[in-house]
Amino acid sequence: MYIFVDADASPVQKEVIDIAAKYDIRVFLVKSFAHFSPEKPADHVEVLYVDQSKEAADLAIFHRAGEGDIVVTQDYGLASLCLSKKCRVIHHKGFFFTEKNIDRLLASRHEQAKLRRAGKRTKGPSPYTKEEREKFVKLLESVIQDELMNQ
Repeated sequence: MYIFVDADASPVQKEVIDIAAKYDIRVFLVKSFAHFSPEKPADHVEVLYVDQSKEAADLAIFHRAGEGDIVVTQDYGLASLCLSKKCRVIHHKGFFFTEKNIDRLLASRHEQAKLRRAGKRTKGPSPYTKEEREKFVKLLESVIQDELMNQ
């Protein structure tokens, strides 16, 4: 089991790294070269830099992740692709992407994009809260424990 993080805008990178260290799980932070850092990551972390094209990080994660891996993303399209590979996909706000909710989420994203193309203003994401961070941490811990028990 590996953990892949869509890391360009992820507010939970530190939490993922810390939790993964506790369970000796390898983490892949996938981010564009625009977010390059010369800082050396922890031994269990690999930073994969991709070009700045819109879907580069998504494609890098999709091609590397496999069944039983955990993917952390807020991108509904990437979540849908990873679900098709039987990955466990978690949003940083502390909920699973599932076969039951992904169609609704994708449809909502599509409707919002249509409104923006028509010149309408849409609400952006709400600020990330301490409660959402705590919910994410609990969910990630429980997913890892479930995966380890089922191996």
